[in-house]
Amino acid sequence: MSSSIQESISREGFGMMERFFTNELSRKRWRRFKAHTSAIVSLWILLVIGFLSITAELWANSEPIYLKHHGKTYFPVFQNTHPSEFGLTDVMVMEYRTLPMGPDDFAIWPPIPWNPFERNAALDELPAPPSRANIFGTDESGRDVASRLLYGFRYSMGYALTVWLFCSLIGVSLGAAMGYFAGWIDILGQRVIEIWESVPTLMLLIILASILAPNIWILAAFTVFFGWTGISLYIRAEFLRLRKREFVEAAKALGAGHHRIVFRHILPNSLTPWITITPFLVAGSITGLATLDYLGFGLSAPTPSWGELLGQAQTHFQRAWWLAVFPSLALFTTLTALNLIGSAVRDAFDPRR
Repeated sequence: MSSSIQESISREGFGMMERFFTNELSRKRWRRFKAHTSAIVSLWILLVIGFLSITAELWANSEPIYLKHHGKTYFPVFQNTHPSEFGLTDVMVMEYRTLPMGPDDFAIWPPIPWNPFERNAALDELPAPPSRANIFGTDESGRDVASRLLYGFRYSMGYALTVWLFCSLIGVSLGAAMGYFAGWIDILGQRVIEIWESVPTLMLLIILASILAPNIWILAAFTVFFGWTGISLYIRAEFLRLRKREFVEAAKALGAGHHRIVFRHILPNSLTPWITITPFLVAGSITGLATLDYLGFGLSAPTPSWGELLGQAQTHFQRAWWLAVFPSLALFTTLTALNLIGSAVRDAFDPRR
């Protein structure tokens, strides 16, 4: 009997888990994913944009990457140098553009020589259209749009991934508890979720922003507080489906505890819905943050924000076309890429295939 039970576990429980994680199944899913050329291109686009945004100080900054001055070498992007080092005693903040350069001195500047908070003081009329100095133009405060778009991706994606991570931790944990134990735990959990989903989250976010000066962490925490319910419902349904399967019953007969059954047998086989909706959840969070910023209830100024640029575009819609076009293109590219990747992942994990 014991041998039969062990064989059942091996065939049903570990078999399902191995089919989820084995190299052969992974290769099949990867081949299905690669069959979507648009998804591969989208993945590369996001990786390149993400790399450029993470290392944005090298591509958009008001300080040179490399500076040789009077025989000494400096890397202003990576280190703070006091003006007295250059013989300047009448200033407290180093301005490298006005630094006197000798015949043997030179500097290597980033492709976009503006940081996202810096105003182009040479401009008379704001917002200014695209020019050699500001390739995507400036906003109403004279700040470079290209620089703010590049840094804005960092904040948008950082917010979206933070929300996704903590919503997943809470949603998977509570969904697994409701689906595995069922009974009164499931009933109580469902009533809590019904109450949570009836709360007007956007209105509460707007009220919060009007009371506080929200930063990215406050917004993310509040979004997570109400945003985990969808994931929990997916995981609950999978646990309810799997909790009475033969491999789970066999594991219980062998004396396996709840911890081992949940984390070793059921959970690995329950993550497919969560994996397939992940790109769409990230896209939804980016859209939500852009909406709040557009309405003026998002990240505090002067944080670089795509939605805030779109809000300025509405104010200056008759003449500042660049404030609408370039942020819209950034949002469209990011959201389209995430949705194409999500569609490909959903197809790759489709059990019918």
